Amino acid sequence: MIKRVQSWLGREDRQQPVDISPDNIPRHVAIIMDGNGRWAKRLGLPRIVGHQNGMKAVKRVTIAADELGIEFLTMYAFSTENWKRPKEEVDFLMRLPVEFLAIELDELIEKNVQVRVMGDSEALPSYTRKAMEEAVQRTENNTGLILNFALNYGGRKEIEDCMRELAIEVAEGKLNPDDINSQLIDSRLLSGGLPDPDLMIRTSGEMRLSNFMLWQLAYSELWFTDVYWPEFGREHLLQAVAEYQRRSRRYGGLK
Repeated sequence: MIKRVQSWLGREDRQQPVDISPDNIPRHVAIIMDGNGRWAKRLGLPRIVGHQNGMKAVKRVTIAADELGIEFLTMYAFSTENWKRPKEEVDFLMRLPVEFLAIELDELIEKNVQVRVMGDSEALPSYTRKAMEEAVQRTENNTGLILNFALNYGGRKEIEDCMRELAIEVAEGKLNPDDINSQLIDSRLLSGGLPDPDLMIRTSGEMRLSNFMLWQLAYSELWFTDVYWPEFGREHLLQAVAEYQRRSRRYGGLK
């Protein structure tokens, strides 16, 4: 069964329908939300305006993902490398989750969305950490889409911390080295309990992972678009899912 979705895909592709099969929706979609600053610069606006509009895109895409039947949505909100940015911008970015959740949390709860966070929360300002903890606590019993924010997250640090934890357990005699396998590592990563992403989307034309879910993306389908994140919406998500459904996932084998 194919569900035909009418969508706007840009000036050249306007009014061309996108074919989406409800039987092959990616369970887990991960997104590198990139291009807020460049979008603002293109319009002659301050970078913070780009981040504000990027926050609106988070809501649009979350609602669209939920309607499509996507079960897990991981969004790269702030990396361990983003601290290198100007202090004024970092301070603004740290207040965005507070603003976003103050406005949107009640609606997320109504839509049965469960909020999760992965990353080094100890390094976050207290007001950011408090807002995220409240969102996690208030939605922990929801059973719908899991909205997972990667906040102060770095893929290499995640793997380093996991390896260090396992090494300590081996040294203390609590773990046999022969018992270390992919399944054990999966369970010890910050994304433990979530399936690996089926589809990774990056906006703004950049074609790299930028230290995002390096272990988990081993067999994910990657989709890149020139669209800046503040412009990203339902139609672009549909386009990415349609492309995902045209691909054959063989995991190193043959079909």
